[in-house]
Amino acid sequence: MDLSIVILNYFNRRLVKELLVNLLELGLPYHNEIIVVDNGSYDGIAELVPKFPGVKFIQSNKNGGFAYGNNLGVKASQGKYILICNPDLAILSDGLNKLYEYMEAHPEVGLAGPRLINADKSVQYSCTRFPDWHLPLYRRTGVGQSRAGQAWLNNYLMTDIDHSVNAYVPALFGACLIVRRSTLEKVGLLDERYFMYMEDLDWSRRFWAAGYMVAYVGEAEIIHLHRRESASDNLWKTLFKKTARNHILSFLKYLWKYRKQPLPKIE
Repeated sequence: MDLSIVILNYFNRRLVKELLVNLLELGLPYHNEIIVVDNGSYDGIAELVPKFPGVKFIQSNKNGGFAYGNNLGVKASQGKYILICNPDLAILSDGLNKLYEYMEAHPEVGLAGPRLINADKSVQYSCTRFPDWHLPLYRRTGVGQSRAGQAWLNNYLMTDIDHSVNAYVPALFGACLIVRRSTLEKVGLLDERYFMYMEDLDWSRRFWAAGYMVAYVGEAEIIHLHRRESASDNLWKTLFKKTARNHILSFLKYLWKYRKQPLPKIE
């Protein structure tokens, strides 16, 4: 098996359907499998997946979070490479092929991600430098709109690099990631202590620490239809949002986990 594609669903049945149609229409030129995991939503996805012959389905009896759900798919997969996909992706004709070909040509890379773009073709900044304690403050509140906040965010989101070219990067966002199976014995799966957010940052950091490269494949273009929540609220309002609370809690777990460890050296 060349490639395993894992799609995690949580009340996104319509998007999963569209992505499955998209993937099957691509006619990928290598042996692949598709695995859909439902993270305890029971939204009718179990009745949908059998309409796509050959697609495997895993039903989780709980919503254990992003890492938990994707790990179920990874454990059930057989591919040399494993592609973790959010349901809100639209894969262009050659975007996935270029990502696959990049991994074949770069055995030093354990984890990679494509150039994610919006529907209007503008770039989504999906590779980052390692953040410090400012992350939730500047990403989740209006403080990020200040001059200092914008300068910090521009550095964090690597807006200074050419996002149309390939590069080794400190970390990647988890909306679409391809991982080399042979590296997982040393690196491990996604850390399930994070319910949502920071799993991708944590994984990227562990790949570097284990001696594998993390790569941003700017030549591989994939549309991501994700819409970020507004970050214009004050801190008090932010704390009332469940997603923001999850982000802050996960970041605190991340800081505690790596509190005495130096940042990996990026080649």
